Amino acid sequence: MYKEKTIAVVVPAYNEEVLIAKTITSIPDWVDKIIVVNDASTDRTAEIVEEMAKEDSRIFQMEHETNQGCGGSLATGYKWARDNDFDISVRMDGDGQMQPENLTDILLPVVEERADYSKGNRLFTGEAYKKIPKARYFGNAFLSLITKIVSGYWHIADFQSGYTAINKKALNTVDWDKMYKRYGQPNDLLIRLNVHNFRVADVPVEPVYNVGERSGIKYKKIIFTLGWMLFKMFFWRMKEKYIIRDFHPLIFFYFFGYLFGLLTMILFIRMFYSWYEIGHIPPINALAAMFSFMSSNLFTLFAMWFDMEANKELKEISMSRRSNDKQNISN
Repeated sequence: MYKEKTIAVVVPAYNEEVLIAKTITSIPDWVDKIIVVNDASTDRTAEIVEEMAKEDSRIFQMEHETNQGCGGSLATGYKWARDNDFDISVRMDGDGQMQPENLTDILLPVVEERADYSKGNRLFTGEAYKKIPKARYFGNAFLSLITKIVSGYWHIADFQSGYTAINKKALNTVDWDKMYKRYGQPNDLLIRLNVHNFRVADVPVEPVYNVGERSGIKYKKIIFTLGWMLFKMFFWRMKEKYIIRDFHPLIFFYFFGYLFGLLTMILFIRMFYSWYEIGHIPPINALAAMFSFMSSNLFTLFAMWFDMEANKELKEISMSRRSNDKQNISN
């Protein structure tokens, strides 16, 4: 236990025979359960974990018959932790990229009930640019910007970080069978947490690379799959949070933003077509295109601002505020 809370660590593992033992042995003794989810590995991952389980009763291995991706493994482990009533569940991948020294930092906001979900932020440190491979660094930074808009969590970054902790309430609320299972699972989960108004904390952690891990990311493929997922989930969040659960006028602003955006595209296409056909641009067409462009930007920016305001209470509660809240309740 940690500060009177039972802790389960979920370790998704796929072909991690090189680093799985190092990962498991690095987990502190006060962790109550280590759930290793072997995602249909074809190497010796399962054998290594099985041997370690004989020496450490905390280790429990679950196996997938077919590969379900890191998100699928996480969902399997989370459902087991939920069904066994653990207070907090931590994700710690089997590739050795998550330092055990950061575990208490990840746990504290959730343990102290300042947040329902906490995650590591590798971009916070000034060393991130030097340590993270450049393609991943810039890709992660761009995805963080997009996911801020899609998820509604404007105060956090490094949405691809898998070093996380989640409390019992959130664990019991999310439908893990519907969560996206491939690369992009952390983005999908944060969108779902936002719909239910869970508080999220960003915890600075040191990035760890070049420890023998192998990346299976295919960038050309994930650009389309992850992009499509984020596109769909944005509209799902708008519908679930701002129409079904509690109507908010920002829906109108986003609607007119997209409407004027579509009109802008049509007017600019017509403008350049006229330029090509008759050799000049009709002034009224240019004026209409610029008016539509400005309207689209203004409506969209106001919608984002309203979304930011609507979600400002989902930041981690400061210790002073939490103490005041407890004092007010006791009075």
